[in-house]
Amino acid sequence: MAFQRAIEMGYRYIETDVHATKDGTLMAFHDDDLQRTCGLDIKISDVEYSGLSNARIDGKEPIPTLEEILSAWPNIRVNIDCKSDQAVEPLIAALQHGDVVDRVCVGSFSDRRLGAIRDAIGPRLCSSLGPREVAKLRLLSKLTSIKSFAGAHAAQIPLKQGPITLTNKQLVDHAHEIGLHVHVWTINDAEEMHNLVDLGVDGIMTDTLQTLKNVMIERNQWTNNPN
Repeated sequence: MAFQRAIEMGYRYIETDVHATKDGTLMAFHDDDLQRTCGLDIKISDVEYSGLSNARIDGKEPIPTLEEILSAWPNIRVNIDCKSDQAVEPLIAALQHGDVVDRVCVGSFSDRRLGAIRDAIGPRLCSSLGPREVAKLRLLSKLTSIKSFAGAHAAQIPLKQGPITLTNKQLVDHAHEIGLHVHVWTINDAEEMHNLVDLGVDGIMTDTLQTLKNVMIERNQWTNNPN
């Protein structure tokens, strides 16, 4: 699977979205249904986990669960995007198990979901800014009135929103001043990767693993994972 390939290449951090099945199993999967990648007219939230046993991504690989990923690579850090309301409670339960909360960063495109997870887990949880917090960071990056965002440790943002460049030097510097890391998604071009590292971003999410690794090796900033 893609996660295995990334880890074999030496990556120490991986990212996944999660959806929950009808019986509360967290699936490490981007889409809320299986049509695009598996050719099946099945919505994840409508079926129990057993109903996904025959599903294969591109006809090859089974859909992994979040538990399988966390168990398979105990030294790897995982960024988790909570994609649905149905996934909130199962994710909270997963984060309360063992040392899981110390190995993850949680984000969501829903402020409500993110707030519920933060409230349940407390200050141990590493989380990224929600949409409203990102908007505040962008609009107020010139001001000194915002000193921090309660419960947040990172801004995970795109390079652009429509025609507007979101990730610029001013925003990155301001985020660092108030203690936030900046992670940018999804960057697949080597030149853009170099530019973002020059800006001082702390992380880049990519689909082109070898390209990012080559960029970091070229800059003498690559360190293999401990596995």
